[in-house]
Amino acid sequence: MTSSGSTASCRFAHYFVVCGVDTETGLEPDDLAGRSLLMRHGMQSRGFEQSPIRRSFKSKVLVHYPENTDRNPFNKDAVNMLCMPRGLAFRTQADSLEPQFHSFTIASDDGTRSYGFVHTFYEEVTSAQITTAMQTLFQMHHVDMDSLVSSLDESDAESLAGVSGCLGCAGSFDPARDTLYVSKALCLLTPLPFLQAARQFLSQLHQAVTSHTAPPLPLESYIHNILYEVPLPPPGRSLRFHGVQGPIMCQRPGPDELPLGDYPLGEAFSLLGVDNMVQLLTCVLLEMQVLLYSQDYQRLMTVAEGINTLLFPFQWQHIYLPILPAPLHHLLDAPVPFLMGIQRRDGTQRSSLHLPHEANLCFVDIDNHCVEAPEDLPLFPDQTELIQELSEVLLRFGLPPQGGVMTKPVTTSPCLSSLVLEDLMEDRRNGNLGGEELAVLERLQALARRCGGRKLSDGGKTLGRVFEEEEEELRSAKMNMQLREVFAGRFAAMFGRYEEFVIHSAPDLDSWLSNREGTFSFDKGSFLSVQPVTHLHFMSRFLETAMFSSFVDGKVISRWADREPLQQLFDSRLVRERLYDTDDEDSRNCRYRKCTVLFESAQAIERRLLKADHTAIHPHLLDMRIGQGRHQQGYFPKLQADVLAQGQNTNNRWSGRVTASRRTDPKRSTPTESSTLDNEQRQKHTFWRKNLRQSKLLDLSPVAVTQTHRDFVDGLLRECRLKTKRMLMERMGKESLELGQGEANITGLQENTLIHGLCDLLERTWGHCLQLKQGKSALWSHLLHYQATEGKMEAPAESPGQSTALPQKDFRTCEPVCCPPRFVQTMSESLSEVGRARAWIHLALEKKMLSQHLKELLTNQELLRQLYKPHAFLLCEEEREQFLFHLLSLNTVDYLCFTRVFTSISIPYRVVIMPMKKLSIAMATVNPWVCVSGELGDSGVRQIPKNTQEIFFQNLGRLSTLQLGQENSGLLAKCLIDSVMVYNEITGHTYRFPCGRWLGKGVGDGSLERVLIGQLVSPGGEEDAGRWSGTPPELASPSQSVRTVLGSLGGRSRMMSVEVQEEMREAANNLVKHFHKPEQERGNLTVLLCGEGGLVLSLEKFLLHGMKSSRLFQRNVFVWDFVEKAVVSMETADQMGDLRGSTEPKGLPCDSLCHYVNAINASPRNIGKEGKFQLLVCLGIRDRLLSQWLPLLADCPLSARTFEEGALLRDRAAVQSLSRILHTLHEFTITLETALVKGVDL
Repeated sequence: MTSSGSTASCRFAHYFVVCGVDTETGLEPDDLAGRSLLMRHGMQSRGFEQSPIRRSFKSKVLVHYPENTDRNPFNKDAVNMLCMPRGLAFRTQADSLEPQFHSFTIASDDGTRSYGFVHTFYEEVTSAQITTAMQTLFQMHHVDMDSLVSSLDESDAESLAGVSGCLGCAGSFDPARDTLYVSKALCLLTPLPFLQAARQFLSQLHQAVTSHTAPPLPLESYIHNILYEVPLPPPGRSLRFHGVQGPIMCQRPGPDELPLGDYPLGEAFSLLGVDNMVQLLTCVLLEMQVLLYSQDYQRLMTVAEGINTLLFPFQWQHIYLPILPAPLHHLLDAPVPFLMGIQRRDGTQRSSLHLPHEANLCFVDIDNHCVEAPEDLPLFPDQTELIQELSEVLLRFGLPPQGGVMTKPVTTSPCLSSLVLEDLMEDRRNGNLGGEELAVLERLQALARRCGGRKLSDGGKTLGRVFEEEEEELRSAKMNMQLREVFAGRFAAMFGRYEEFVIHSAPDLDSWLSNREGTFSFDKGSFLSVQPVTHLHFMSRFLETAMFSSFVDGKVISRWADREPLQQLFDSRLVRERLYDTDDEDSRNCRYRKCTVLFESAQAIERRLLKADHTAIHPHLLDMRIGQGRHQQGYFPKLQADVLAQGQNTNNRWSGRVTASRRTDPKRSTPTESSTLDNEQRQKHTFWRKNLRQSKLLDLSPVAVTQTHRDFVDGLLRECRLKTKRMLMERMGKESLELGQGEANITGLQENTLIHGLCDLLERTWGHCLQLKQGKSALWSHLLHYQATEGKMEAPAESPGQSTALPQKDFRTCEPVCCPPRFVQTMSESLSEVGRARAWIHLALEKKMLSQHLKELLTNQELLRQLYKPHAFLLCEEEREQFLFHLLSLNTVDYLCFTRVFTSISIPYRVVIMPMKKLSIAMATVNPWVCVSGELGDSGVRQIPKNTQEIFFQNLGRLSTLQLGQENSGLLAKCLIDSVMVYNEITGHTYRFPCGRWLGKGVGDGSLERVLIGQLVSPGGEEDAGRWSGTPPELASPSQSVRTVLGSLGGRSRMMSVEVQEEMREAANNLVKHFHKPEQERGNLTVLLCGEGGLVLSLEKFLLHGMKSSRLFQRNVFVWDFVEKAVVSMETADQMGDLRGSTEPKGLPCDSLCHYVNAINASPRNIGKEGKFQLLVCLGIRDRLLSQWLPLLADCPLSARTFEEGALLRDRAAVQSLSRILHTLHEFTITLETALVKGVDL
């Protein structure tokens, strides 16, 4: 073999292969194929139950030419397995002997794909050895079945007879009366998916074999021609070459067009329908496990390749085997995303398939036109409008959008042996044959038929039929292009600004590669912040895929190396769209735009197909030995190896021509030829690519299978490490943000996306090599098996009435076992097994018990060995321990994922009021009530029962405020409250609501009701909160110590004015930052208003600064006393018509202040003076009045008598500065919690 790699890369075809029965080795049963199929039917693998003519036998590669090429080494076992996925098939004359066509794809280790096109036909068996072997197998089969039936009782015998019937025992073979046929496959391997051209060539080759007359030349001439003398069409050009019986056209897109896609998308849409195709594409984009299912191998390939071409500009990064041969069914255990297809055997139902992974599986039943998508699948952006546009394209070509149509494959194989008709066809393609000439030819043809010539030749077709097939091919190509352009336009609209969010942080490629895992190459948070709200669910999950990461990495690497062709094409399209797009519409509110280049792109391909740009060398007579190339009807001849093993000198000019055309314009690289990029820099980063080597996957040796699953184990461990690291980094970034230490870098949606990815990882891990499963969830199935084996249930909850205070033990240890808690099992009957598994993961993660629960689950080694095959991840002890260690790291941060996701459940809360220790006896005289508020609503007013502290109400999410009050108004009904503790019985979270003030009449400010701000207490005790985990404590209600400082004269006189003003600015700044965050990132507004360091407390400090002796206001000093007297002074001055200290006439600010203060005093709520001032501030900031009230209070004559000369309220510059700060808050819409404004109608 002398063909070089560079020459091979320019050729139309790399290999020609013949697969079939090897008469020298005889019949070898294919046990892997047979056993795999029977197991999926739920039956035992007993070969004698199946008719020998229906069994699987091993096929062999009989010949392949050339022997090898440098860049595309021939993988004999893989090609044989993909040419005949079910092995050899035997038939008799009573069976259908129609030839079949299918294609496949095979990837080399460098990621480049080759395409195989297979024409399978049945050839009469001439080997006496094979015929005798089949006869012997039938005799053995009958003896075995008779002995088995005789050994069983009547009912079992009838059952076995039924099983035998369904397995094909009706097939029989008698050499005296039957003719035995065996399948043979002709295969053409090409570097590009020239589906139609390869199909025509193989079909014509087979027709020449079955024809009564010999072809014009030996078959070796045509095979040699396509292997060595037919080049690849140049980019943007079409090529005409010759098969056995007629010309064949192929074309190749130009550098500015979408990559070559010859598989009929119209057929895929007809089979599944538009809705299902969009749903399937969504699953592929989100890198779910996709399994195609059909009786027809070519349908599997049509749907898979159709979806693959719609991904532009992205590329599938995981296992891609559209045709999964029976011996490779162990790859269904793969715990990674995959796109695979398996053949449906006759009578097989979906329920009979044993699939280890179903939680995240998209099952596509092509023959029944349905798609079973995973739960919680997000909608594709603008899905309704996209489906409408696709439907319009299909209707233009006469296809119904709903699908379910059984279309016939396009077979444009003109059987023309007449040179005249061949020339006419060429003239017609080149546009040299007008309408009148065509009409004349049609009349002549009709006359010839009337004279007795119904066909032009043996197997020939009428000229009109040939033209119809040609039009059908053109129509299919145009529809392909238009459907692809619709999706390409969608991705351009969705990612038109992606370059603005790519992060270039590394100075060179080597440093970027060395820090790849710790580097963020894309600003996902900022990108999501400019997306329409309806797109966020899909986009947040798509940004986490390997598909998108690889796309972004390619953009980063393009700084040092040439861009990948797909990305180069996509970027050039974006640049072109920006030139013509003058609309500055906000991307978050942009309207759907239909594709505008549909007809332009279709015209380009039409021009190439109607007029050939190049014509290849015609097949010619080779230097063959005498006697070779004889024609024997129905039998494919034994090819002469010496003339096919290498190319002759005729191919040199073609390879030189194509190579020269490339050298003239080195930048004209096309998206279809990623293999032509020979770049040193680009080869450096291939090691982190996620593509699995397909050559290893297709290796059936036990060592290779073991290594494949070992690679899966290593991949799961690596994925767990990266996912937990990403979750920690993002969560800690959010916590820094909450403290004002960083910028926004994650939304709640992104956090949910990461946790969803963790659930998916756990399901795939638990599904790896699983052999016994209940339901669709592998994890939930394991939990149920563990529960049944151990016989353990959740420990009964401690009686709430046994204690008056919260227990001091660590609540994390309340769950003794990891079996499914009763609470998850009874949450909702509508939850599936997958939903319950996810609820269990969310709950365990929120309780910081995930790693501990899973560790306990894996302690039962006997159960693990029963459930899993030897290669399973869960049976690899060292990797399993590392996996749990990575999950354990998630305990360092707080998650509220269960609380925030499962919002409709009812949760028991335990509420305990903690009085000051010295005055705890006073609680006996109080009849308290509480109203707890959280992210999801409030509980309403609930009395605290005397005999229990447990209260049930709907899930409130993260708790924020608590209203505490009492109804007794007597002098003895008073108590000094230290705090209120609220414990979530399900999640184990404890919230502390500090108070530190009196509750009762005649003491403190006389309040019978308090609004308290809560904080989440980390497990392990209040005193070390913040040290136990990475989550810092939140702002809470102002403590008693703060109130003491504010209320003491000494503290008030010593407060520094600079510090007070700085706190005021900081409080206002926190509010501004709150509203500038995306809505999903915003925390609790009530905390920023009323919590420690909030606006209310800061303003209170401002007004208390420099206040004179408290003798004016009896014993205690409250700002509300000053506000009340100021309002009385204003109202009195208005009545007397005397504005002694005011330079401006009374106006709306003064009226509003008086109205609000009087309304608050008239409220039936007994919230005390501090509560009234808090309510006034909150209402003033909500209604944009607070900045106007402050100067009024400063100008009030009472201020001079109440405040010292150096007080901030008497400093006009300080008052004006504060007023301006408060005025900046007017641009925001502030919504107050119901707990703050209840009882006040303003």
